[in-house]
Amino acid sequence: MGSIIVDTSIWIDCFRGIQNSQTSLVAEALTEKDLVCLTPTILQEVLQGIRDDDQFERIKRNLLACKLLFISPADAAIEAANIYRMLRKKGLTIRKPNDCLIAHYAIFFDIPMLHNDIDFDQIARFTALRMAV
Repeated sequence: MGSIIVDTSIWIDCFRGIQNSQTSLVAEALTEKDLVCLTPTILQEVLQGIRDDDQFERIKRNLLACKLLFISPADAAIEAANIYRMLRKKGLTIRKPNDCLIAHYAIFFDIPMLHNDIDFDQIARFTALRMAV
């Protein structure tokens, strides 16, 4: 198994104890160092939804053990905007523009995404975004 970027939508399922092929893949990938990758945006999205302080600290520590991907913030913002604009020209509006930012990381590093979000399916139709099966 190669590296995967695990989107916020899948992390939420993991934290809720949902058992499916995607959460099983995350559990398997977490046993190997650097297989699970995060972007700063995913890290923020996951952590901002945690209400309990102790749980926040525990999850933060666990997420920071994953491979955190870095790109120049300006370059990432520009390329995410280009993805969003290109899709708008095709008549598609991405509901959460942060998904364009996350998708750019996946495209830039050529790492497949594991997600449960239709926006990524739309982005993948017109870009080099790959999905983890």
